[in-house]
Amino acid sequence: MNIAVNCWNLRNKNIDGIGNVIIETISRLIQQHPEIHFQLLCDKSFDRSYFDFPNARKHLIFPPYRHPLLYLFYLEGKLPSFLKKNKTDLFIGMDGMISLRTNCKQIAVMHDLNFEYHPKDLLLRNRLYYRFFFKRFAQKSSRIVAVSEYTKNDIMDRYHIDAGKIDVMYLGVKTIFHPLTTNEIQAVRNKYSNGLPYFFFVGSMHPRKNIPRLLAAFELFKMETGSHTKLLLAGNLQWKTDVLQHALQYLKYRDDIHFTGRVSDAELNQLLAASQGLVFVPTFEGFGLPIIEGFQAGVPVICSNTTSMPEVAGGAALLVNPLNTNEIAAAMSRVDTDKKYRIGLIEKGTLRKALFNWEQSSVQLYASILKTFGQ
Repeated sequence: MNIAVNCWNLRNKNIDGIGNVIIETISRLIQQHPEIHFQLLCDKSFDRSYFDFPNARKHLIFPPYRHPLLYLFYLEGKLPSFLKKNKTDLFIGMDGMISLRTNCKQIAVMHDLNFEYHPKDLLLRNRLYYRFFFKRFAQKSSRIVAVSEYTKNDIMDRYHIDAGKIDVMYLGVKTIFHPLTTNEIQAVRNKYSNGLPYFFFVGSMHPRKNIPRLLAAFELFKMETGSHTKLLLAGNLQWKTDVLQHALQYLKYRDDIHFTGRVSDAELNQLLAASQGLVFVPTFEGFGLPIIEGFQAGVPVICSNTTSMPEVAGGAALLVNPLNTNEIAAAMSRVDTDKKYRIGLIEKGTLRKALFNWEQSSVQLYASILKTFGQ
């Protein structure tokens, strides 16, 4: 079998989101199935060794993905001829994007349809592209892989796709996430929060991550409890930092809030595992990977009660309405003050995390591949 996989998301040195999914699932597929030849379509700047195996070959994409017009030129112009020339049996679009102009079998891996609900969170050109093409990608694909039951149902309802065409592939969690000892926790707190406990958030500062409400909820938590607990946020600050600055300037406890920026996986584990708890309250998620990272790191998790997050949390997290700052603040207060409850959440998370691993993700993706060929 000859399979092509679109890996353009790996063009950046700082790998996030879909890029991690590609690395963790596709590298395992390549190793587990030496009988399959994999063609990996990569950006010209990609030079990592994630896929250096005898049954895999990297092809540099031209033109590079930098704009929706280039998406269109590549997917509908260059890709069909590449698939035909290389006698490809199956193309996998790991970002949900496939070609509408090929007869080759295709799997679209879809993570969420946030752009359908919050289009203004995207640049106009991206918004127009996604809202026009993703429905057509869903209809054209031989099969669809969704990262949660929520996303599967969303695709079914929004795009009128039959349930039998969609498989669910839960994501995994990196083994680098693990609990810290008491001494290690204190060392991290000494470094990042003057030795004091802190709540933690990780994710890009994208509008759907709901950061202004999280900041307002933290302010309310501090006012109502007088707690010395701080708030640390890790992630890329490229999204609308003026909005965050505006939210911060009116907060009495803004000096207890610290943005670390992007951190390495090792630093991320330290920050997460040394925290008083993860507070992850986006308005929309197709999966919500930080939730299971929190379970893996051995900390209590507070997360939103919307979209896929209750499904992923599975009763092991404290659920809140992400639009209600009073509710988020009350959850922070409970986790901060009730040690018995905090320990109970950690124990539940430890059990829950066993359901999510990248080995299982790759097995689920391979099962979809077989279904594509009627096996």
